[in-house]
Amino acid sequence: MDVTLVRSLLDPAVLFFFFGLFAAAVRSNLEVPPAIAKFFSLYLLMSIGFKGGVSLAQTGFTTSMLLALGAALTLAFVIPAYSYVILRRRLNAFDAAAVAATYGSVSAVTFIAANSFIEQQGVMPGGYMSAAPVLMESPAVLMAVVLANHARQTGTQPGAIPKEDVSMKNILHEAFTDGAQLLLLGSLLIGVLTGEHGKKVLDPFTGMIQKGILAFFLLEMGLLVGRRFRDIDKSSRGFIALFGLVAPPVNAALAASLAHLLGLPLGDAFILCVLAASASYIVVPAVVRHAIPEANAGLYFSMALVVTFPFNIAVGIPLYFAVLKALW
Repeated sequence: MDVTLVRSLLDPAVLFFFFGLFAAAVRSNLEVPPAIAKFFSLYLLMSIGFKGGVSLAQTGFTTSMLLALGAALTLAFVIPAYSYVILRRRLNAFDAAAVAATYGSVSAVTFIAANSFIEQQGVMPGGYMSAAPVLMESPAVLMAVVLANHARQTGTQPGAIPKEDVSMKNILHEAFTDGAQLLLLGSLLIGVLTGEHGKKVLDPFTGMIQKGILAFFLLEMGLLVGRRFRDIDKSSRGFIALFGLVAPPVNAALAASLAHLLGLPLGDAFILCVLAASASYIVVPAVVRHAIPEANAGLYFSMALVVTFPFNIAVGIPLYFAVLKALW
């Protein structure tokens, strides 16, 4: 087994994730209070965004930044497009659009874990990569809405809700003003404005304690994943597992190919691969629930959270890095 994979699995934060899975499996009453779990999530987003902004202030705007963010935006359109075509073979139009949006978007927690991992490897991505998750959220949702509206217009899907009953204004507002996105982008901007001085001021808060909070947060995620698994319809588990395990490495390979073509540095390529391989189980489901009410929320939520998220945390992140390191 690759040494990078072994070290990742023995990382305290990852082990706390598996401990959460175990606690849920034995039906323990262990829990992290929701308000505290929410704070951990906000803290990690703020810390990652701020550090990225400081790094961007130090490096300035470069060609690599434009290429990397352009690649992220491209993937945000390409992944849901081809995912929809594949998913449509097994799912109705609304479920296919919702799942495509989920996998075309990104997981903020996976992004946070990837940043922690890459720091341990001594390879730093450009600060501008903190803006990539923000860029990749909305295009996937917008594409899914367009696909769902097309299905409504054709009238071929049973149970379709009339287009006028779904407010595009509210959908766009929710997609572009989600709290997680705003916090990440706002923290990035503050990091750019304050630079090295801001880093020194906030270092006690955003530095040494970040790893401990990540471990606690992944413990809560392990509990959530373990308990959600029992809610999955047994008849759907085969398809959920297949797509949820195959899609991440395929999307990561697509991102790696694009990064290699553009000549991106290793750190940027790694973050791009992880973002492409991840699936949103927070922002997109919250938006899609209103945008595509005909879709089965349990399907796209379970695929992203119960299958793809654990795969990326335990195997995907170190695997993508090991492959990229060998190629770059």
